[in-house]
Amino acid sequence: MSKEHRVGIADVAAAAAVSVTTVSHVLSGRRPVSERTKAKVLRVIEELGYRPDPSARGLRTGRSHAVALVVSDVTNPFYPLMAAGLQEVLQPEGFLISVCVAQGSTQDLDSVIGHLLNRRVDGVVLASLNAQDRHFNDITAAGTALVRLSGELDPRFGDIVRADDTGGMADVVAHLLELGYRRIGLVNGDPDSAPGRLRLAGYRRALREFGLEVDEELITAGPFTRTGGARGSHALLNLDRRPEALVCGNDLMAVGAMDAIRERGLTVPGDVAVTGYDDIEAASLVTPRLTTVHNPALEIGRACARLLLDRLSGTPSEGVREVVLPQKLIVREST
Repeated sequence: MSKEHRVGIADVAAAAAVSVTTVSHVLSGRRPVSERTKAKVLRVIEELGYRPDPSARGLRTGRSHAVALVVSDVTNPFYPLMAAGLQEVLQPEGFLISVCVAQGSTQDLDSVIGHLLNRRVDGVVLASLNAQDRHFNDITAAGTALVRLSGELDPRFGDIVRADDTGGMADVVAHLLELGYRRIGLVNGDPDSAPGRLRLAGYRRALREFGLEVDEELITAGPFTRTGGARGSHALLNLDRRPEALVCGNDLMAVGAMDAIRERGLTVPGDVAVTGYDDIEAASLVTPRLTTVHNPALEIGRACARLLLDRLSGTPSEGVREVVLPQKLIVREST
C-alpha cells in the first residue's frame, strides 16, 4: 500500500476477509463478534496501522467526541488536576479533552465560547470566573451539554458540580477563632465570581456564629492570583490596627500574603497567621506549610465528566442536577 494512501476501514475488512460492518462492530464494541474474528480483525488493524478517523466518525454519529474545559487561569494548579479528572473518565470513552483559557474580560470568554460552538464540541465544562447567564444560554441553546463549576442551580443553564465553598471557608475561619484570633482579615478573590461570593459568605457566617461583628474594613478583594494576594494583604497590613490573621481566597493568594508579610519584616504565624484555600501542591511546599482547605479538584473533574456522559448518552434526566462535594480543613504550620 502506498504511503499516500490512508488506510481505511474498507482496507481492514478486505485484508481480514470480513465485512466493513464486522470491523465497525469490533471497533465500537457495541455488537457481539466471535473471539476468533475479533482477534483476526485486531491483528490486521495492527499490521496495517489503521487509525480511526475522528472527523469521519463525527459525520456518522453527529458528534465531535470533543469536550472543552474553559478556565480563567491555566497557571492555577487547581485546573490541571480538574482536567486530569475529566480525562480519566472521558478518554476511555473516546473523547478528546481541550483546555481553553478565557483570561480577562467577558469578551475573551465570548470569543472562546463562539470558537468552541463553531467547532461543534459535544460538551463544555465552564470554570471561567467571568461566566454570565448569556454565556450559559449560548451554550445550551446550541444543544451543547454544559456543566458549570460552582454558582447557583438554574433550570435553564446546565448541571453544576461544586464543592462546599461556604462551609469550607467557615471551617477555616472557625479554626482561627478557636485558636484565639479575633481580628481576622479576608483577602478574597473577585466577589462577583461564584467562589468569591460563596467564600465571603462563609467568612461572615463563621464570625456571626462566634458572636462577632463583621468589620468591613478587614475585607479586601482582587484577582485570585499571587499578586492579588500580596496587594490585598498590603492594604490590610497598612491599617492602624493590623489583622492578627489573614484568610485568603485561594492558595496562590495566600502565597502572595506571605510575600507581603515578609516584606515588612514580619513572620508567619508569629506576627500574622495565614490560611489558603484549594490545597494545591504548593501549599505543602512553602515555609511555613500552609493551613488550607482541600478542594477536591480531581474528584470535581470526574464528577463533571460523569454528568456530561449521562447527557451525551441520551439517558433521560429530570431537570438539571447539582453535585456538591465535601471539603476538608488541612491544618499545617501557618496558623
